[in-house]
Amino acid sequence: MPRITLTDETGSNLRMVDVSGDLTVADLQALAEVELRIPSSEQTLVHNGTKLLNASATLAGLKIGQDDIVLVQRTLSRGGGDDAQAAQIEQIRRQLLDDPSALQRVAQQSPQLAASVNNPAAFAVALKELNHAKKEAERRAREEEAFLANSDPFDMAAQQKIADAIKKENIQKNMEMAIENHPEAFGRVIMLYIDTEVNGVPVKAFVDSGAQATIMSPSCAERCKIMHLLDTRFAGVAEGVGTAKILGRVHSAQIKVGKQFLSCSFTIMEGNGVELLFGLDQLKRHLACIDLAKNCLRINDEEIPFLPEHLLPDHVREKERAAREGSVAASTAPKNTAGPTSSASSSSTPAAVRTYPEAAIKGLMDLGVSREAAISALESCGGNADMAANLLF
Repeated sequence: MPRITLTDETGSNLRMVDVSGDLTVADLQALAEVELRIPSSEQTLVHNGTKLLNASATLAGLKIGQDDIVLVQRTLSRGGGDDAQAAQIEQIRRQLLDDPSALQRVAQQSPQLAASVNNPAAFAVALKELNHAKKEAERRAREEEAFLANSDPFDMAAQQKIADAIKKENIQKNMEMAIENHPEAFGRVIMLYIDTEVNGVPVKAFVDSGAQATIMSPSCAERCKIMHLLDTRFAGVAEGVGTAKILGRVHSAQIKVGKQFLSCSFTIMEGNGVELLFGLDQLKRHLACIDLAKNCLRINDEEIPFLPEHLLPDHVREKERAAREGSVAASTAPKNTAGPTSSASSSSTPAAVRTYPEAAIKGLMDLGVSREAAISALESCGGNADMAANLLF
């Protein structure tokens, strides 16, 4: 019995279902209604760019087989003209307001649409623009297929187009395989934080074995009352992705990790985007072990649990939330930093708003779309190249 994939227009709702060849289009619509919660009366099924309009046709007759993808489009009623369409759009908007999880999924795919959900007029415009972009992508794909079908197979340009089409197909199959076999690869991983106390003051420390030195922000050092121990002879500039000013070094202060009181040295640095970064120097000094199987930091046989997401520092949780909503913002975690005698990464350099890596744009263009379409898809998906590819195809 072949297995096919049902997906809605957002591309974020995928369902693998086993079907038989004698299943009709009407039966498949009923199945899609159960799996995707889209009423069959509002569905239009699309397979390889072709709409399945014959409700009595069988999947075998339509050549829908193993690993095929069927797109389930929500069709807006045209019975009442523009008023009926506006009513359908308003219904979708209210459904999103009533379902925060659905709104979050939409935000991952189309941040602009999610941001306008509280404004009926702006929401209608954003939804129409999104539908137009999808139709335009489908039209370009059909034109590309027609070009390949009618071109001279010995022409160099045609050969390149065929190679690009094969590459695009392989990429799509690779992504589908990843979604099916290890969907966790498309999720977000929160960074490793632990509860500590420095000089009796509670501080949430970011554990980073990729950072050469243990870093503390000046504001945190002031709060922990250790700035009077700052040795400015160790001042300097850390260079990496941007630069950060190193004010100096506190050679020894007490830090409580778990139930243990340890001696720790801190490099006091501005603009690293984190209060306390527990770096490799102290991890090695105290023979610490990052145990991901038990989700803890182990020091002297004591296991200090890593913090769950809801206990992370406020600024980190805000960045995580912004990333899930598709914001084009700074990285969700501080970059690697290093001591004054080596290059270091600094998270103080802000990300360029609404600019995307050239590699991501080129990767989407390699799938057979124009540069404008690639940028538009990235903008709709908050810069996530995987989601943009899924939106386009």
